[in-house]
Amino acid sequence: MILEIAQLEVAPPRQTEFEAAFAEAQAIIASMPGYLGHELQRCLERAGHYMLLVRWTTVEAHELGFRQSAGYQRWRALLHHFYDPFPTVLHYAAVAGPGLAPG
Repeated sequence: MILEIAQLEVAPPRQTEFEAAFAEAQAIIASMPGYLGHELQRCLERAGHYMLLVRWTTVEAHELGFRQSAGYQRWRALLHHFYDPFPTVLHYAAVAGPGLAPG
């Protein structure tokens, strides 16, 4: 499993509109092969700052399967116009935590 993390910056006056669009868009990502789950977190200290966490089976499930799908075009139309600046998206693999052997 890998974890995709995207830091999203949304103009504070558009937060409600963004969250409504995300409520629709999350069904798109959830339908993708290799998708395992997601969370959208709103920052308490910085208005308009969100963290999107998406769990995928592989990086390829995200980069190739999702980003090259017709569903991604709808996702992009729903969400990308909210971001300023456009987010950096990185992928992470677990190295420690419950159920993981050390080292």
